[in-house]
Amino acid sequence: MTLSYIPSDTNDEGIFKANASGSLPNGKPVVVNADGTVSVVGSTAVSQAIGSAAVFESAATGVGGIGSAFDSNLNKIIVAYRDGGNSNYSTAVVGTVSGTSISFGTPTVFESSAGQDFSPAFDSNSNKVVIVYTGANDYGRSVVGTVSGTDITFGSSVIFYSGVATWDCAVFDSSNNKIVIAYKDNSNSSIGKAIVGTVSGSSIS
Repeated sequence: MTLSYIPSDTNDEGIFKANASGSLPNGKPVVVNADGTVSVVGSTAVSQAIGSAAVFESAATGVGGIGSAFDSNLNKIIVAYRDGGNSNYSTAVVGTVSGTSISFGTPTVFESSAGQDFSPAFDSNSNKVVIVYTGANDYGRSVVGTVSGTDITFGSSVIFYSGVATWDCAVFDSSNNKIVIAYKDNSNSSIGKAIVGTVSGSSIS
């Protein structure tokens, strides 16, 4: 064993000394090897494959925000956004992941108005996607979508707040099988509010 301790009655008070195995850069942690020498703690590189970016809409989409959710029943991605190439209509598209790539189906308009603050949530009880958003008249709205293959179809849009609602956010409560919507009530001193929705078929109440 080559590791030794220098006692306090020397000039090297309280210092361990050992034979080095290889180069020891200053300030780097070391480990004691089986033969009693010390060497720098090794690290294992983790490789991660990153795929290429895929276009889901060849027009401006950023204004109004983009929201996405995972359909765990069909293993699909749903993206909701404002389509700048189609009158800024509220639109959704289905994505399919394969390896490090993702491909998209044909976009579907769910409201013919310029929506914003899109927040999709997947209801695993009904296997439906609920998209919460600020739609026509700046009202808080929600719509139920059904994914089939690479397509999505929608029921009618339902108003959950007939005032100016922004910063919409939706989540699924799997214990009670409900959609919980939180939003900023701009018609009432910008206070925060929440409301519970129940999905039935292609509608929500």
